[in-house]
Amino acid sequence: MIHWQIMNDHKKFKRQSIKEILNQGKNKRFKLITQKWMQESVKNKYSYHFEWLGRPIIQYPQDIIAVQDLLWKIKPDLVIETGIARGGSLIFISSVLELIAQCGESKKSKVVGIDIDIRKHNNIAIKKHPMSKRIITIEGSSTDEKIFRKVRSISKRFKKIMLFLDSNHTHEHVLKELKLYAPLVSKNSYCIVFDTIINYLPNKFHLNKPWNKKHNPKTAVNNYLRYLKSKKPRDYKNNLIKFENNKNIENQLLITVALGGFLIRR
Repeated sequence: MIHWQIMNDHKKFKRQSIKEILNQGKNKRFKLITQKWMQESVKNKYSYHFEWLGRPIIQYPQDIIAVQDLLWKIKPDLVIETGIARGGSLIFISSVLELIAQCGESKKSKVVGIDIDIRKHNNIAIKKHPMSKRIITIEGSSTDEKIFRKVRSISKRFKKIMLFLDSNHTHEHVLKELKLYAPLVSKNSYCIVFDTIINYLPNKFHLNKPWNKKHNPKTAVNNYLRYLKSKKPRDYKNNLIKFENNKNIENQLLITVALGGFLIRR
């Protein structure tokens, strides 16, 4: 009886949360306040001031929680991430995979990190970290065919795959990453495209950058989703590729750099 009451209470709580998140996503005033806050946070390099287990992660806390939630729900045995920076995100993913393994899932799960320039001091710090055992790093451009072939070869050993794109933020680069790597994502798993927020910030935030409001990760996502609808491409196993944007996640977070970037494969 007590177990049933606990389960019933949890279901009731979840139903209420879903309603609240839906209403939150419709709250124009709340979203406007969030947009203004995001602009101020970018000015102050807010996301640069957090660490995960001792390594700078360079993400907003809300996005960190969202990724943790998705990792727990999907329980992937492989995560592919483009863009390493100082390694905090790799350490974070690896630590969550370790926790998931301790809860009875795959003991062999890995995260592959790709970066065009893995600086020596960052590489040393990543390899010395207690969570390094699940991490594979590859230096080179994520859109280089040789690099992709390495990643694809690794991916063949795994069944449930997630993808995080967070390297070069130009339209062309992200679109090419999507066309190369998104077909590796497992059904009902996610491709998260970070920094789509660029599309929603004034151009003054992008001075001297190769991206702007018209050419950025969000425009690449839009282009890719149109491409999937019109061309109906198939993945490397000849399965039809279908992705859709899960807006429930951004409605839940509001503070996120991945607006329109939480793509679930169907």
